[in-house]
Amino acid sequence: MSALTPTARVEAAYDRIESAGRPEIWIHLRPRDEVLAEAAGIDPALPLAGLVAAVKDNIDVAGLPTTAGAPSYAYRPQADAPAVARLRAAGAVVLGKTNLDQFATGLVGTRSPYGAVRNAWDTARISGGSSSGSAVAVALGIADIALGTDTAGSGRVPAALNGIVGVKPTKGLVPVTGVVPACRTLDCVTVFARDLRLARIATEIAEGPDPADPLSRTGPQLPPPPARPRVAIPAQEHLAGMAEGWREAFGATVARLASTGTDIVEVDITPLLQAAELLYGGAFVAARYAAVGEHLEKHRDLTGTDLDPTVASIVLAGREKTAADWAADTARLAALGAAGRAALDGCAALLTPATTWHPTLDEVAADPVGANARMGRFTNFANLLDYASLAVPAGFVDGLPFGVMFTGPAFSDRALAALAERLANPGLDLFVVGAHLTGQPLNAQLVQAGGTLVGPARTADGYRLYALATEPPKPGLVRVPEDGPGAGTGPGRGPVAGGGAVRGIEGEIWRLPASGFGTFTAAVPAPMTIGTVELADGQRISGFLVEPYAVEGAPDITRFGGWRAYAASA
Repeated sequence: MSALTPTARVEAAYDRIESAGRPEIWIHLRPRDEVLAEAAGIDPALPLAGLVAAVKDNIDVAGLPTTAGAPSYAYRPQADAPAVARLRAAGAVVLGKTNLDQFATGLVGTRSPYGAVRNAWDTARISGGSSSGSAVAVALGIADIALGTDTAGSGRVPAALNGIVGVKPTKGLVPVTGVVPACRTLDCVTVFARDLRLARIATEIAEGPDPADPLSRTGPQLPPPPARPRVAIPAQEHLAGMAEGWREAFGATVARLASTGTDIVEVDITPLLQAAELLYGGAFVAARYAAVGEHLEKHRDLTGTDLDPTVASIVLAGREKTAADWAADTARLAALGAAGRAALDGCAALLTPATTWHPTLDEVAADPVGANARMGRFTNFANLLDYASLAVPAGFVDGLPFGVMFTGPAFSDRALAALAERLANPGLDLFVVGAHLTGQPLNAQLVQAGGTLVGPARTADGYRLYALATEPPKPGLVRVPEDGPGAGTGPGRGPVAGGGAVRGIEGEIWRLPASGFGTFTAAVPAPMTIGTVELADGQRISGFLVEPYAVEGAPDITRFGGWRAYAASA
């Protein structure tokens, strides 16, 4: 997949590591010569051949310690985690292990004795966490892909804050064997990349059940969204408190998605936001204590040096939760989940900002718990309620990346990616003049292809319109050659049947998603064709034309100025 050979790509990655001057990204970095030797033996035909990978240091890589961000916790695994092994088998080369919020507890990327990971775009700001090092390694162009984990948003928040893609698959699709647990039943292995296509390829390579992980699973992917999908967005009150400019950036993203033929509906997502509060505010934090609480209890004397005090306070608080608390919160979560599903009924996905703000390192240091709490408003509920999700770039605000997130039911992973592609490829415009106009017999074909009406438009001077003998009736649009038969004294001003000059023809512009445009235009029957039409404002877009032979003997209806006026006169 890379234009460089595997060894050249590795050399470039290590050169980039040296020039970047960002040692806080890494906890363990493999020696260059060792990685080059591995790269030299890679089969170039493999799907990930030539790509380099970084792995969050709570995921096992054979030969490297796993610390989970705590030196006292370190152990040396004998085997790769399945996710790592599968990427390697596909030709990826692992550079090393990346820094993280200790024990994957945090969304800021600062809770580590190995140092706070600084943002790829602004070193005074946080990278986001907990998969901080992995996200920044990709954003800086060091790694092509990286593995992280996501329990509360750790694979989505740092992706958004660093301007890259973060895929959080359906729980269990990528096994968590060889992953230090945060909340064992909620953890997901996630993938970072700079483009959605590569992120999805790597994710699907990593997927598949593992006998050693009883929670791993597979299932049929939900069908792709229809040509005109329905996507939910939060009601306006849920967007309160966003960073300056972010609300407007989200609105612009929503408008761009709508322009691709997507129906947008505002939804009250209160049940989802209430469910999100249970991840840390309810009994489910006891799962973090079950995972690493014993280690923290045993090494209390290391708090403040080896062990992050904020992480320790969060995890140890889980010890106070009772079985009755767990039962009550499980019942409450079920009720909130049902209410959330009802709110999103009929929608292909929920579109939200990935997080609510992008604080500086100093702001997080001043309020480590409160600052972190603001980060997970739209992410914390996903794993609790068994949703798939992915974060994608959506532009910039004040020079810093702004990201959004598509979230949908379990096994909607590919459908979410298809929706995200609409933002990357927002659509193509098509000029129509006849039976595809609003209210005309073939307009439904445009709607079914995901088309959205942009508005009325008129061709430049120099086009003729003919009534064709078709069923249903439709016109044919032909441009008059400037120096061809019938041309007048000025460009495109040949005489019109009935007198007058060839002026602009009225029509409409419709916008279709790329996939819908291809399907629609491929089905256009002869003698109709799709060509380039010049509009009165000088814009040149795709539009309906007709083969010249088809207008021989056909009535010239140019004098009416458009199909509707002609049809009304008939």
